[in-house]
Amino acid sequence: MTVDTLTAPGSDPAARVRAVRQRYARRGDRGTVRGHAYTLYLVALFAAFYLVPVVHARSTSPASVSVGSLTEAAPWVCALAVAVCWTAQIAGRFWGPVVVQPFLLHVFMSTDISPTRYLGTIARRRLTYVGATGLLSACVAAYLATDLFDHLDSAVQGLTSGVGLSALAAFAWLWGQVRPLRDNLLLASALGGTAVVVGGVSRVAPDSGTGLWLLAGVLAATAAVLGRAALRAIRTVDLARLARESARASQAQTYAWTGTLHHALDLYRPEPSGLTSALIRPDGRLRGYLPQGAVRALRTPGRAGAGAALLLIGSSVLTHGAGGRGDGPASWLWALGALCVYLGSGWVGETWRGLRDELTLAPLFGERWGGTLARTLAWPVVAVTIGAFLGGGFAVVVRWDHHSGHLGDTAILVTGSVVMALGARFLREMKLDLPLELLLPVITPFGDLSGLRFVAWQFDGFVVVLMGVALMAALPSAVGATALAVCMAAGCVWTGLRRTGWAHRGLFSRLSRVQ
Repeated sequence: MTVDTLTAPGSDPAARVRAVRQRYARRGDRGTVRGHAYTLYLVALFAAFYLVPVVHARSTSPASVSVGSLTEAAPWVCALAVAVCWTAQIAGRFWGPVVVQPFLLHVFMSTDISPTRYLGTIARRRLTYVGATGLLSACVAAYLATDLFDHLDSAVQGLTSGVGLSALAAFAWLWGQVRPLRDNLLLASALGGTAVVVGGVSRVAPDSGTGLWLLAGVLAATAAVLGRAALRAIRTVDLARLARESARASQAQTYAWTGTLHHALDLYRPEPSGLTSALIRPDGRLRGYLPQGAVRALRTPGRAGAGAALLLIGSSVLTHGAGGRGDGPASWLWALGALCVYLGSGWVGETWRGLRDELTLAPLFGERWGGTLARTLAWPVVAVTIGAFLGGGFAVVVRWDHHSGHLGDTAILVTGSVVMALGARFLREMKLDLPLELLLPVITPFGDLSGLRFVAWQFDGFVVVLMGVALMAALPSAVGATALAVCMAAGCVWTGLRRTGWAHRGLFSRLSRVQ
């Protein structure tokens, strides 16, 4: 450090923090002019070849979703606000705005500067970026998918609500990291109760025109109160826990940059705890397949609870979408419900990883390792089936008229979608290290398409579910669509087995062999 960059010990703490960041932050990989120019080049290409044509097509065609009157739109916006804020809180528990580089955090912790000085500056800057990005994304999505911005009155109310929602979501992200679990549950309950009250008031007084205005005022007031409390809570953050979170985030970021995204996600899996003795009967034998899977799921109650909620919500949304196929919004609901079932099928238990390990390490233990598929897949298959039945039944009971006349077709389509989601989950969980051939160039008349292969490999489960739902919605016959889903699930299983090295003659006889 040269003399001209030194900061006197008695100078302003903000200047001292700025001097440390300039000297130590992002050492060795500081952005260059060429790197910034390439980023601007990619943004310009995206805007010119995708964003501008899509915006032009939307301006010359009617919106796919009509929000109706502002009073009718207010409850849906309330539900969206609650979902976004809850998601921001959960994201803050894993990767919050005050997660910094481990080395830089160690440097700051070794000085006499208060955590509020260096963490507060980082948090404010990142919250500003997240809030602006969220507002821009929400406005673009609302403009492309709805008719909210077709009239001046609704556009002003929608923009005001978007500003409040983006600010509230940003501060909820910080709150989720700096406050304990009890305070996060209290905030989540308060947000849910406020949304119910605002939605109820907008429905009780439909002619007052205060639907989105009331919601915008509540969002702004809540964001102001929550932001002040969250920023003041930075001084009480546990620095030891923050150091562990920063180290884990740095390792996960390295995994993601080097192509092994599933390894990065594995770092955030909850550690199982308790109930070890519940896997064994009093006579010393292991319990059955279903009790084993249930006990292992209960060893991570938070993940299992989130998986069960996703299964119930996803199967309900999936049933609505499959029952009204042919309509524009129904296809989107169908795809969203299938993705929720896909996610819930992996979170409802940890036996998927056990199956991958057994298939990969089977030669170490010889050939007598029978019953693998039945032992590991019994619990997730049964749990997903029960969740789909309960969620779909609830959707049918609530919207009986919507499903009347073609309930059989809806049931067939839901069954095929669930089977396809399970197949996609099997394909994703059997993923090992990044294949080297994915890094080789693929030269075509449209350019190098190796990046598409890489992205498809990273998100293969999502790609299979979305493509499957699109193909099922395009087929006129429910039976044909379900047969297509089953075939796709079978292909996913076969591809997953090939990934683990078990796709050879005699495979199924070995998988079903009993010791």
